[in-house]
Amino acid sequence: MTSLPKSIQENLHFLCAEIDGQLQQLEAFFSVPSAGTARRIFDRAGYAHNLTTRIHSACIRRLTNTRKTERNQIALRSLEFIATDLLRLANLTRQCLRHAERIEHFEILVPERYPPIIQRVRAGVAKVEAALSSNDSARAVQIGQLNRKVANDYNKLFKIYTNEMRATTHTADLAHSLLVASEIQRMGTSLQTISEALISINIGQAVNFERYFALQGLMADFETNGNYHIEAIAETRSGSAISAITDSNSHNVAAVFKDGEKRKVKEERAGVKSWNSIYPGLAPKILSYEKRNQSAALLIEHLPGLTFEQIVLNEPDDLCARALKQLGTTLKDVWRQTKTDEFAELGSMQQLSKRLDEVYRVHPEFRSTRSNLAGLEIPAFEDLIESAREREAAVSAPFSVYIHGDFNIDNIIYDPGENRINFIDLHRSRYMDYVQDVSVFMVSNYRLQVLDAPVRRRIMKLSYDFYQIARRFARKQDDETFDYRLALGLGRSFASSTRFIFDKSQARKMFLRSRYLIERALTCKTGQEYKFKLPVKEIFVD
Repeated sequence: MTSLPKSIQENLHFLCAEIDGQLQQLEAFFSVPSAGTARRIFDRAGYAHNLTTRIHSACIRRLTNTRKTERNQIALRSLEFIATDLLRLANLTRQCLRHAERIEHFEILVPERYPPIIQRVRAGVAKVEAALSSNDSARAVQIGQLNRKVANDYNKLFKIYTNEMRATTHTADLAHSLLVASEIQRMGTSLQTISEALISINIGQAVNFERYFALQGLMADFETNGNYHIEAIAETRSGSAISAITDSNSHNVAAVFKDGEKRKVKEERAGVKSWNSIYPGLAPKILSYEKRNQSAALLIEHLPGLTFEQIVLNEPDDLCARALKQLGTTLKDVWRQTKTDEFAELGSMQQLSKRLDEVYRVHPEFRSTRSNLAGLEIPAFEDLIESAREREAAVSAPFSVYIHGDFNIDNIIYDPGENRINFIDLHRSRYMDYVQDVSVFMVSNYRLQVLDAPVRRRIMKLSYDFYQIARRFARKQDDETFDYRLALGLGRSFASSTRFIFDKSQARKMFLRSRYLIERALTCKTGQEYKFKLPVKEIFVD
């Protein structure tokens, strides 16, 4: 976004001035409480709302009529957030007054405590326009840092009011005083949101405070003299964000930035380190790691190539075949090199049981009870899972291997030039039954929401061919119950994946496949699991 549209600039200027005026009136109210001052604040509610609406409308028009670059979209949406939180400051100002009006003994509030805090908020509002017009992230950060100071002020007031509640009969007045303090605290939160929106405009990437400081720390460790910018790549379902650090001149990706909840990022870091020690060259290298409060971030080596999803959907058949062949070669080598004699329990039914509530929240129609059809008893899905869970516990894999743990096709990268496979998103890697990765890979292909018939046939063939690769490995390793465990693994993956599928028709197909596979596994006599044949062609067909 090269410049701020004039209509937005003018209305934002008036909005900042209006919010400052209302905060000034609130400050005056606490200094010299009067009904007239309170009334002037209430009477100004409509003007701030109108200014905010004008900014929102201008942003929408701009989004509709201008070139839809990601940077433009982020800037305009961030401007909407700024206007919204400025309006929220006005709303919180009125909420303070509503709580204050309910206090019978006004001296209990000790109103002189509040003007210094409100002055902090006004100082933040005063910096908004300058931070925006100068693309000054340092000034934007200063606005957000006021949140912590306001929060500290609130914590002091909280202790004072709650301590006084123990020694007075005016508990209602103290409760309303505490609510006044709480509204002031929320003003600090709005300042931080405004700060994050300003930073997002500057760097062209939606960020929060934690992410910005993590990125700053990682880039300081990233030894380079280039001019770099950040571009969004993806957002994971676990809440992590993934971005590319790109050279502004050459447009080459220099590194990948991943951030999110500290525990999950630490697991990712541990997974990458484990792969690099167990099977070097398969996982990317970690260039830098940064943690801050409950968040953490990684700067990871960029891996050239295409994800398997991109290959399956967009590339020629010969490239798809080469990629699958190399994936099979790589996996078998990993499995052989990491193989241990320790038995491995797949636990797919236990995993499915834990995810059923999430499935039912998205598809409540899947929830069923035991029923009877023409004398044939049809068990509830939960009963099937419980029965299969008992059977599965008695059928372990005869060995363990080191697995990816989240072997979706968008977590596998193939470099055609080097004929090389790489893995990403490794936070669930561990020693386990390899059937876990096999089932996840096969279902992640099936659940691709593509209606084009030739592409669907390619997807089904890829899943079947991958099954044959894994099955041949199982035979060479004398793994006699591979098909049985895979049936339950696929049953888990088909059902649990429906929580990511909105299309009711496809979700139902997947859920029915899950039920069929579990029922089929249960019909196999106990002790004869080695005779079980997985009906792959029947399952992987549309």
